[in-house]
Amino acid sequence: MKLLKQIFAALLFLFATQVWADVEAGRDYKELSPAQPTHSGEKIEVLEFFFYGCTHCYHLHPQLSAWEKKMPKDVELQYVPVIFRDSWEGMARTFYALEAIGQQRRLHDDLFTAWNVKNIELGEESQILDFVAQRGVDRAKFSAAYNSFTMSSKVARSNQMVRDYGIRGTPTIVVDGKYVITGLEPAETIKVLDVVVAKARKERGKH
Repeated sequence: MKLLKQIFAALLFLFATQVWADVEAGRDYKELSPAQPTHSGEKIEVLEFFFYGCTHCYHLHPQLSAWEKKMPKDVELQYVPVIFRDSWEGMARTFYALEAIGQQRRLHDDLFTAWNVKNIELGEESQILDFVAQRGVDRAKFSAAYNSFTMSSKVARSNQMVRDYGIRGTPTIVVDGKYVITGLEPAETIKVLDVVVAKARKERGKH
């Protein structure tokens, strides 16, 4: 039994080594210069810049959600809605308003499905209000959050982050304010994410 465990451990090490060898800086991820400050404390910060109507974000979403459920305890995943066009602001406000009233996680999948599968129109505030109300969200609470000064501040903060991180497309993942992953297929994105998180962990250990 001890021999089998040693063989298994050796195979895991070889597999991990091969994965590391297959991931290249500059090709699979790039280093952000200058690096941006993180806000996750002792945890490794993973940011996903996304838009609900982005097909590539939709295809990545199931794999990233599965990854989040089993991600290491020293990692924190945060979502950042982007606003590349004025018409996208409603979805950013929706994300933050739902977050403020504790409903964001519950409706995250529904919003991706609405845009990418059901082709539901969610460009106007009235359409968004109807959508969330049909899913059990208190209309008055959501509307108050959606139109609050806090939401305006969060939207402004999101826009500033997009500029600071040089985000040009979605989905884009940034690890610990330093490493940017974008333009890959979903499975490849997750593979590179694991490698880069391990890299960030190793670098934190040096300090």
